Amino acid sequence: MPKTIRLIRHAQSTFNAVHELTGVDPLHFDAPLSPLGRQQVAAARRTLPAFDHELIVISPFTRAIETAVGLFGVAASMRIEALARERLTNSCDVGRSPRLLAQDFPALSFDHLDDPWWHDGPRDARDIPVEPDDVFTERVGRFRDWLAGRPERAITVVAHGGLLFALTGRPFANCEAFTWEI
Repeated sequence: MPKTIRLIRHAQSTFNAVHELTGVDPLHFDAPLSPLGRQQVAAARRTLPAFDHELIVISPFTRAIETAVGLFGVAASMRIEALARERLTNSCDVGRSPRLLAQDFPALSFDHLDDPWWHDGPRDARDIPVEPDDVFTERVGRFRDWLAGRPERAITVVAHGGLLFALTGRPFANCEAFTWEI
């Protein structure tokens, strides 16, 4: 029996806003939503088609959490999942400790996350621990298997363009939703 998953890319972050203009990593670690990103969430909240999800899976990055909470409010069905994080290639993909995330989002649970929950390895010239392609590909496979193994039949995932592209082979605009079956 197929499982229906609504995939949503987070809205524009402060990193996205600067990087789109300059092409340079602005060193915005765990970047929050930009003012435009908050507008994108408000617009999507009004226009997003109804979807009766049983579970909302959210990447632990602030921009994804802000997008999910902005779209759906805080719900008991929300689960923060580190497998849903973006591939670490830039400063915005370096996370924050579960303790700090819990301070900013006290209604959500972060106590199941490792610290660090993002990729931690050799660092480049920017002091960023870039996640190797093979490590990312293996994690995407584990995330797909994790989703397939969940008992819920209708799941919403709020995550990132790179991860969603790796799952589906299609690009995602900020705050875009796409229904995927596995």
